[in-house]
Amino acid sequence: MCEAAGDDGGCGEDTAPARRRRRAPGNSHPRPCVKCGQGSAALVIRIGDAFCRGCFREYFVHKFRAMLGKNRVIFPGDKVLLALSGGPASSAMLRQVQEGLSRETAKRLRFVPGLIYVDEGAVRGQSPAQREESLARMETLLQATGFPYHLAHLEQALELPASILRPGPEGSGEPSPSYKEAVEGFIQQHRQEGDGDSGTSLPSLGTRVGDPAAPRLPTPARTQELLRLFEAVETPTAREELLQMLRIHLILQTARTRGYAKVMTGESCTRVAIKLLTNLALGRGAFLAVDTGFVDNRHGDVMVVRPMREYMAKEIAFYNHFFDIPTVIAPPLPTKRREKPSIHHLMERFLLGLQEDFPSTISTVYRTGEKLSPAPAKASSESQRCLLCLCALDIAGEEELALEPTLITEEPEGNGCCQDTTATGAESRAAFIPLLCYSCRLTFKELGPLATLPPYVRAEAQRRIRRAEMKQQSQEVPLEDEEPGKS
Repeated sequence: MCEAAGDDGGCGEDTAPARRRRRAPGNSHPRPCVKCGQGSAALVIRIGDAFCRGCFREYFVHKFRAMLGKNRVIFPGDKVLLALSGGPASSAMLRQVQEGLSRETAKRLRFVPGLIYVDEGAVRGQSPAQREESLARMETLLQATGFPYHLAHLEQALELPASILRPGPEGSGEPSPSYKEAVEGFIQQHRQEGDGDSGTSLPSLGTRVGDPAAPRLPTPARTQELLRLFEAVETPTAREELLQMLRIHLILQTARTRGYAKVMTGESCTRVAIKLLTNLALGRGAFLAVDTGFVDNRHGDVMVVRPMREYMAKEIAFYNHFFDIPTVIAPPLPTKRREKPSIHHLMERFLLGLQEDFPSTISTVYRTGEKLSPAPAKASSESQRCLLCLCALDIAGEEELALEPTLITEEPEGNGCCQDTTATGAESRAAFIPLLCYSCRLTFKELGPLATLPPYVRAEAQRRIRRAEMKQQSQEVPLEDEEPGKS
């Protein structure tokens, strides 16, 4: 055992410079690529995973194709809507689809793609001129892909029909062998048509779907209505949840009206891990499998898939940098003065901070989420389905959970003297509570007055409340008629 003091060069001496000196010789020489062994490594993804540019590109492309091939939920000829935000992950996803559909690819992707971009500039603090600039940049990128594309504005979510909150009719699930039969049939069909080498016929320039004469931005009145909705929200966490809800409902409506059976989103492994812990903190533990899994089929007729969920943010950043993938970054949601950050931002800061010191943090959280089952999120009937997130109502044993305080605090609010006396029945806040799961109840409490809620949410809530009342009345009437006969 060493007993030397610091001045004598023993263990008490500053050892940090010594450790740096020991690492210096290893870092002074370029590392060889672990795959080809010939080129010099351009990046190190993880410890021991050093790739040159060419091998890194093959690795990146293979991971995307393997994710789709392993799950086999996208069949040849399916119309798939790619939801793009302009960020790094969705832009990298778009490039993977472009390369997978090209004629030079050995094993081409065989689905029919479409693109959608949702303009959220109104709630992100952008001026009309800035929104115009962002839309122009994004449309240039979309046109260059050669795919049909849709430009939507978040204000359009206020005009959605109430049916968006109901699952569509589900198609029959296809077993694994039928996927092979679908591929063979698709290839045979194109051979008979004399076009056996092309998987998907695409124009040289993407075309916008919709009315080209429509105004570039929504009307100021509609924008103000949207801003009033977000200004009425009490916390940044509820604001983030509201934005996510409106966005996915708008994308879902576009998919349904345009005939898309699947929707691709660009959540990376880093984003999935952050979302997993965030939703756990928000009380959505029972629904983590559908909120973060590869497949989300809660909407019935439209399936949401996440093919980028195994890519770390670091991998995506290097891929976009090496191969010049264009991106359009949107500003974050503005926060009020002296307002605490949202749970989403706190969890992101927490995980990324841990990742710097412990590089396996995000992958460990991600792999833990892989073990979860989507069964608890499935609802058996409409009365057991949450109004907002369409997952099962996790209200069994509410007297034993933290759910009961939400009911107690809501009841006086609907009947208090400070509330509108006309807001009774289907228009009271208390009437909405039984329609929501635990997490959505907490969010609903912070969404502000009912009058500012999206019209389609109020309309669907009123329909379900009236339907429940009619069902209860129909069950009570026969019982009253039978009493005299029994006596």
